[in-house]
Amino acid sequence: MVTVNRTGTVLARGLDAVRSRATGFVARHYLAWRSRRGLDPMSLIPDYALMPLRREGLDPVSDLREAREDHPVRDFPLPFGVKAWLVTGHEEAREVLGRTHGLSTDFGNLVGRAGIGSGQNPGGLGFTDPPDHTRLRRLLTPEFTGRRLSRLGPRITEIVDGRLDAMADLAARGEEVDLVRDFATPIPSLTICELLGIPYDERDEFQALSTARFDLLAGATAAFDKISESLVYLRGVVERQRAEPGDGLLGMLIREHGDELGTDELAELADGLLTGGLETSASMLALGGVILLRDPAVAAMVRDEPDSVHGFVEELLRYLTVVQIAFPRFATEPMTIGGVDIAEGDGILVSLSAADRDPRLTADPEVFDPRRPPTPHLAFGHGIHRCIGAELARMELRTAYPALLRRFPALTMATDERTLPLRGTSIVYGVDALPVSLH
Repeated sequence: MVTVNRTGTVLARGLDAVRSRATGFVARHYLAWRSRRGLDPMSLIPDYALMPLRREGLDPVSDLREAREDHPVRDFPLPFGVKAWLVTGHEEAREVLGRTHGLSTDFGNLVGRAGIGSGQNPGGLGFTDPPDHTRLRRLLTPEFTGRRLSRLGPRITEIVDGRLDAMADLAARGEEVDLVRDFATPIPSLTICELLGIPYDERDEFQALSTARFDLLAGATAAFDKISESLVYLRGVVERQRAEPGDGLLGMLIREHGDELGTDELAELADGLLTGGLETSASMLALGGVILLRDPAVAAMVRDEPDSVHGFVEELLRYLTVVQIAFPRFATEPMTIGGVDIAEGDGILVSLSAADRDPRLTADPEVFDPRRPPTPHLAFGHGIHRCIGAELARMELRTAYPALLRRFPALTMATDERTLPLRGTSIVYGVDALPVSLH
């Protein structure tokens, strides 16, 4: 009897595997057929699959909280035969993100298994597994230490002051001041260009390429097209720097490691740093502005208590968690996460926004408390793929908010918060416009 049962189980699993492979094969060919005809594959994704990217104002949707309360690791089947799990608990998320083996973030998994696109591999750190990831991160890490970044401090202050001057000039001319366009976006754009050595007069071109890839409403085809466009642009930047290396990070990498880093690899690294350092920081600056504008007491604290900005920024990072999901992982071996058995080949989606609202992380997680003791939040991820530019982002936020409030102490929102154009299904959550009055 035991032998028969085991044989039946093995046969059933074998049939399931065949069905899964067949479904994936058919799905990928169907997606390719749709793409050739200008039909975006993202239009096939059902609404429930986009749930981790949706919000109610600044808060993750209640469905995520309910999913976590049901079980912090739950079955989350995706279209096209992709078996996946959604992780919403903080402890479980840290376990997944902290694993150094058995999980892959390689870009080929998204194309080959999930079948969501066939565009240019963005490479960089996020979509690369060890040992390549280890080698690339070792090259970059020295440039992102606090000591090295401190040299950017005066330049960040100059950039912030320049944007405040520009906002004052707009108001003096009677023109609308938009905190997204005139403050939140230019600051990280200019900072990351300073870091890498990207020409300032080209920043508008790259901002457009960076922002579009995160908006899933625009569709997967558009996102992959933008990745390809930005890599073409950055290859040109790298080639120019090879001929005449600048003082930024790209110039340093070319001078010290030019023989071991090809043009494509350098372009992919720059693309990852630019998009990771631009869109995320811009979204934080803008949505943090919403928090300040809705609560004058918090604004007064940040303006008048210099030491308070550190706690304010950390709570803001936890509360907003603008990067809503981590890089998708695919299991390369069987494992157990949160008491749930995950099979080789299964996908894992970690909801960072849900994990940072887990009551096991901190009391009253749905409340924004700028005096909350620091928490081990996951706004920058965790483990080997933790954001390498985390300290740079903190420097920008800690510099920008107090300067904004001291320069314009009467700053108010010039529209009803309920009408703000918040993004619908974006991996990096944000707001597209934030009109303000300076006086």
